[in-house]
Amino acid sequence: MPELTPAQRDVLRAVVDTAVPALPPPAGEDDPTGFWATPGSATGATELLEWFLTTTLPEADLLGIGQLLDGMAMLGLQHQERGAREAILGSAAALSPEAAVAVQTLRSAACLLAHSIPDAEGRNPFWAQYGYPGPAVPAPEGEPAITPYVPADGEVIEADVVVIGSGAGGGTIAGILALQGRSVVVLEMGGASAPRDYRQLELEASATMMYRGGLALSADSNIGLLAGATLGGGTTINWQNCVRPSDAVRREWAEHGLADVATTEFDRHLDAVLERMGATDECSDLNGPHQRMLEGAKALGWSSHIAVRNVDRTAYDPAVAGYTQFGDPGGSKRGTLATYLQDAFDHGTKILVHTHADRVLAEDGRAVGVAATYTDPATGQARAIRVNAKDVVVAAGALETPAVLLRSGIGGPAVGKHLRLHPSSGVFGVYAEDQKAWWGPPQSAVMDEFRDLDGEGYGLLIEGSHYYSGVFGFQLARSNGREHKEAMSKLGRMSDLLFISREHGGGEVTLDDRGEAVHTYAFTDARDEATIRKGIRVLAELHLAAGAEELYLNVPTAPVFRRGQDLEAWLAVVDAIPLGAGGIVMGSAHQMGSARMGTDPATSVAAPTGELHDVPGVWIGDTSAFPTPSGANPMLTCMALAHRTAEHIAARYDAPSAPRSTT
Repeated sequence: MPELTPAQRDVLRAVVDTAVPALPPPAGEDDPTGFWATPGSATGATELLEWFLTTTLPEADLLGIGQLLDGMAMLGLQHQERGAREAILGSAAALSPEAAVAVQTLRSAACLLAHSIPDAEGRNPFWAQYGYPGPAVPAPEGEPAITPYVPADGEVIEADVVVIGSGAGGGTIAGILALQGRSVVVLEMGGASAPRDYRQLELEASATMMYRGGLALSADSNIGLLAGATLGGGTTINWQNCVRPSDAVRREWAEHGLADVATTEFDRHLDAVLERMGATDECSDLNGPHQRMLEGAKALGWSSHIAVRNVDRTAYDPAVAGYTQFGDPGGSKRGTLATYLQDAFDHGTKILVHTHADRVLAEDGRAVGVAATYTDPATGQARAIRVNAKDVVVAAGALETPAVLLRSGIGGPAVGKHLRLHPSSGVFGVYAEDQKAWWGPPQSAVMDEFRDLDGEGYGLLIEGSHYYSGVFGFQLARSNGREHKEAMSKLGRMSDLLFISREHGGGEVTLDDRGEAVHTYAFTDARDEATIRKGIRVLAELHLAAGAEELYLNVPTAPVFRRGQDLEAWLAVVDAIPLGAGGIVMGSAHQMGSARMGTDPATSVAAPTGELHDVPGVWIGDTSAFPTPSGANPMLTCMALAHRTAEHIAARYDAPSAPRSTT
């Protein structure tokens, strides 16, 4: 592993303490928690940032960072007072666009780490200032309900069906087919977490349960990618919002050949998975941000509703519900882990974790199984395995399903195309009182006034956000360390509301030289940009209608809006900031469409049943199959489609001589 030189390490520490400086408190204020006096380096942020740089960055990027640090060392940044360090960083950023991105990346990473690294007692020195208590983890009860199967090197496993992925789609299909007597094997790339493993700490949970350690970014740096990589997939780490697809979306999908989706037949699938998950709106307590959302919507005459969530009423506790992305030790989350995967396991399914699906195997033009690699988490030893199966369900998520198909050389020309991400961003509103945003569910209400902006189902939803100290520190990184500290000192009084947009444009998934997924996404569709700009305006108006005193955008150079100023003038400045890399930070928690269903093999990967056009016996079982974006949190729709696909697969066993269906 490459290491930084002592001089580079000294400069890195100075950068951390410039981004998150030690300062005297504002005039007339005390510093009882030590928030102002504590520098970022006191949290261990320098050491963790160095580890990240030297273990995860590509060699060329690390070389560039090293050269930047060397240049700042020659200027003596590490020996300067804070004002001089700010000036040197500003000069370095002005050298080139690449240097500007590198400087801001270091600043933002320092802010993220400084506000999220826990001490030995699981707390961070900055949390007390903004009233974040940290996780109150209940004592877990019992042993894991699912015991993963550990294969031997070279083992060949026989099954009727092998399912790649254990999330909303794969887990649902596995459970339904196992209940119908099929022998099933599930392959999960991530690990398995039990209640005793959940400490609900941001960095730890991201590293162990999130796709690429929670640090996934499109190759063009335009958008962050938030996805699960753990047993249960996204349903283990998501925010439990069960939103039905709109009628407009269902009609559009029917035009792609999924005729039954626009009928009551699809309601049957939706209702079945809602019932299995125990979905209800009875456990949707409103924290400060959601109260402000509903107050603002009411004041403006905008439509809103309480969220329906998949939750066990008997285990629900609002005091820990807000940490749900970091694990669910209380057991209230009713994702596939507690429902369909449990059904599968109870009926004999072998569930493998830490298992990478290398390729789908086909003979004589038909699926025969999967070649995979299991990696022992204790030793790092890789074991090649094979699963022989008549049917293969690829449900690795829209970021990875096309990679499996591309490595296998199957699926046709549309594989990886039409990647849809529901581009999202947010606005922080600062209020007079503590919002306790860490309490209660991350999403307990939805503002849906602008869900359909064009009469065709394209628009946006306004929702709440999971509470993070680190990610919020990243989003509130400023181009001046004092401004960052000032912003974070108000975090307890902040509400972060976000929009998700249903886009017309899209991205693509390809493979790198190692055969791993590469994601690109360009903001080039004018309609999508207009929707995103609309989303920012709506959030600003919503916050102000609810009484916000200030507005913060997640751009280091964006001005802070203060009540009484000209909102149109502020929005004009914001509208001039580009989207994506170097501009407004965009994120995606919903990935779809990269192996979509349809009737045309030139523009879709699978038939309307979910089976590949070109290789019988291979099925798409996740959000990759969405013909167009769902326009809402996709878990419910994904599970309903998976329920539908499972029935198509099961019909093959009930009537093996039946002709292949394409409707």
